[in-house]
Amino acid sequence: MFESEENEPRDRARLPDGVVVRAVRLSDAEEVTDLINLPGVRAGTLRPPYQTVEEVRKHMENPSPGALNLVVTLNGKIVGSCGLNRLAGRRQHVASIGMGVHDDFTGRGFGRVLLGAMVDAADDWLDVKRLELTVYTDNDVAIRLYEKFGFEKEGLLRSFGYRAGQYVDAYTMARLRA
Repeated sequence: MFESEENEPRDRARLPDGVVVRAVRLSDAEEVTDLINLPGVRAGTLRPPYQTVEEVRKHMENPSPGALNLVVTLNGKIVGSCGLNRLAGRRQHVASIGMGVHDDFTGRGFGRVLLGAMVDAADDWLDVKRLELTVYTDNDVAIRLYEKFGFEKEGLLRSFGYRAGQYVDAYTMARLRA
């Protein structure tokens, strides 16, 4: 069940009891650190391995202006996180997002719930016209999820990141609010 109606995604799909989407809290630093250090979560990001709680807490204490950071929990356990960073100046209508779901909870709808909450916030509360993201080309599950929310591939970024000893390509994707 959601903490509030404002946090419920538009599709209002029935979620299992105990599922909550909420803003990240400083007290979440240790659990978020554990999440982002998981092999599957880390493989989809540009983060180096072995992030420390102190590094994560420092980032949480000093968010970018206009940032929104959410987590999805199951019975109080963080199973996913998503961040939105608003751009500035002539790109103030744009925000970039990144997200990850716990290795043991992928394929169970938590990414859909989390992305739905973030898209709703961007559209209905933050007046974001364009949402951008990058995703590795081999992350088919994430690409399908993003496409379901209206994201379209806009370009190929060759040798975008270095992962597990090799360079990997990524797509740049974006979603424009009508």
